[in-house]
Order: sequence, then C-alpha cells, then structure tokens
Amino acid sequence: MAHDFPLFGDPSGGSSDLSRTAVLAAVEARLLTTFGEPGGRAAVTFLGADRIEVLRFGPDADGLVRYATLGMSAAPMADPTAPVADQVRGPRAELLLTVRGGRDSVLRTLATFAATPQVEGLVLAPGGSLDLGAPLWDGAPFTSVLAAEPGGLVADLELDEPADPVRFLPLLPMTPNEAGWKRVHGAAALEERWLKHGTDLRDPDRRGVPLD
Repeated sequence: MAHDFPLFGDPSGGSSDLSRTAVLAAVEARLLTTFGEPGGRAAVTFLGADRIEVLRFGPDADGLVRYATLGMSAAPMADPTAPVADQVRGPRAELLLTVRGGRDSVLRTLATFAATPQVEGLVLAPGGSLDLGAPLWDGAPFTSVLAAEPGGLVADLELDEPADPVRFLPLLPMTPNEAGWKRVHGAAALEERWLKHGTDLRDPDRRGVPLD
C-alpha cells in the first residue's frame, strides 16, 4: 500500500463519482458545522482503496484535539459473506478520535483504520475494535481502539433514501491488556471498568485500567 501524506494544508483532489463527491461534501459540512474550520488535514491513498483524508480540529478551550476521517463513508460497508456488495444500502461511518494536546502521528493510523472496510471487507459497528499491532501514535501505550456509540459528538448525517445515514464513531484507545480483556469479557464490561475508575480516555499517556 502506498502512503501519500502532504504537509498540512488544503490538498487538491476530487472524484468523478458524483455520489461519492456529494456524500463526502455533506460529511465535511457536518464536521465543520460541529467543530469549526480544521487546523490541518492530510491524505493517504491505499492500493485498491479510495483516498482517505484526516481532518484535525482544535485544540479547544480544554486543550482537546479532535481528528476525523473523511472518505470511509463514501461507500457503505459490505458484509464480506454477501455474494454481491450493495453500492447504496449498508452502514456508513467516519471515525473520530479525541486526544488532549493532540498527537499528529496518529493520522496514518486513522487513515489505515478508515480504509479497512474497503481493503478487508470489515463492517465496523459500536462495540467493535480495530487493532494496529503497533502504537497508535509515536510513543503511545495503546495499540488498538474500541468503537463507541455515535451521536454524542457529531449527530448522524441522514442521506437520501435508500442510503443509510453516516454515523460518526468515536474511537477509544485501548492498551494491549485492555484489548485482550475486552475480547474475553466484551466491550460493555470494559466500558464499565473505565467508568468505575474515572478513566480519562482522552489522556494520551494514561495507564491501563485495573482489570483484576
């Protein structure tokens, strides 16, 4: 797979597919309405997949930086067992990650995660996880993420029927131990642990939650 990360700016580019262009324009408009103008953006193209952009918003008054993918929702995620992929119906999503202080080296990771449905035929839903197998950003204690319920940060974006709405899935970083515990006990149990211990999931240097 080939990576193309220009310097932060306003990369040119487009698509001859009008439906793709219209969906991504609406997604970007929703993100800008929610977070304001992005402070930076970068793009990556994977072999056999469409271009993915990552937009950076903030920091806000609390020092939070939000990263959002743009491109994953251009086509619905397809069930890998389906004989023919539906080009209109099916779940659509973009990914959101919030990090206090920001960690721009996470851009490559987010683009990789956003391209996974196209490359591997994955359908990502709340409660699902994505594992990079390496630190999410330079020096990160996390190697994977949990997809949380959408709607809290960015409202679902309705599309013309019969297309499904675009959902904006928050990603919650997990340490390797947390990811292993989640595979055994489930996403809800891990989220309960985080809540019980008052875990700040936006802290880029937090320690893993006690799992005993």
